[in-house]
Amino acid sequence: MAEQSRRAFLRYSLLGVAALPLGIGVMSRRAFAQSLPRLDPNDEQAQALNYVEAAEQASDHPAYEEGESCSTCMFFERRSEGCQLFPQNSVEPGGWCQSWVSVD
Repeated sequence: MAEQSRRAFLRYSLLGVAALPLGIGVMSRRAFAQSLPRLDPNDEQAQALNYVEAAEQASDHPAYEEGESCSTCMFFERRSEGCQLFPQNSVEPGGWCQSWVSVD
C-alpha cells in the first residue's frame, strides 16, 4: 500500500514540475498584456494601417463601414485591449484600422 502512494506522489510531483513553466508563462503573459501602452496613432505601423482612435474619424476611408470598431474586430483581445496586429500596444476599443475583420 505504501508503494502505491509513493508512486502516486512521484507521478504527481513530476507532472507538477513539468507544468510549472507553462503556468509561469501564462501568468507572465497576462501580467504583460495588462500593462501594454496605448498605440500612438502617429506610429509608423498605425499610420500604414490607417489606425484612428475613434472609428468615426475613418468615415472617409473607402474600407470603413459604419459600426466597425476595434472591439468588434477579429484581431481585438478584450482582456488586454490588445490587437494581434499591434502586439506591443493596446488599442482603443472604439478605434478602427483598415485591417478590420468581422468576428463572425
